[in-house]
Amino acid sequence: MARHVVQVNRAPVLTLWASVVAERLGYDREAALSLGKTLACLNAQSKGRRLGIYKPAETVEGRPPQKARRGEQFWVELLGRPIPAIKTGRGVRAVDGDRPVEAAGVERYLDGKFGEALETVRQAMEELARAFSPQELAVRAFSLYEHFRPSIPEGMRGWGAKGELDLDKIRDLAGNA
Repeated sequence: MARHVVQVNRAPVLTLWASVVAERLGYDREAALSLGKTLACLNAQSKGRRLGIYKPAETVEGRPPQKARRGEQFWVELLGRPIPAIKTGRGVRAVDGDRPVEAAGVERYLDGKFGEALETVRQAMEELARAFSPQELAVRAFSLYEHFRPSIPEGMRGWGAKGELDLDKIRDLAGNA
């Protein structure tokens, strides 16, 4: 039987997985997409700083600078990482700088990266998320991602590189939960 794989880089895979996890944890679809995209961006920035692509954040007395935010800012923990968020008139949204991250842009991003495979990939990830209680998923979500994320070369060679996302591996993880 042929393997079902999608050629894609890690950022959209992490965005979609984090969104699926956030929904399983009780956030609505739009909030989940916002949180997922911001998590993937924060991870990319961290990796970019490690590789020397991005400069470290400026610090004042050893602390990162704080930007003023509209609305009451709070933190949402997702895949073991704190995500800055605010409550808007449309619900919870992650923030990028001082702007809420809107779901429509995240959907366009995912559509562009996954194409026709988006719904199939989303369904496999949702099956995996449902294989765990929300409490257990909150603890294990990142390690699950590490098991199915596309393999890419180490260091600079892997920056932005596409790899194979094996949907059978995701389904196997769900079946073995």
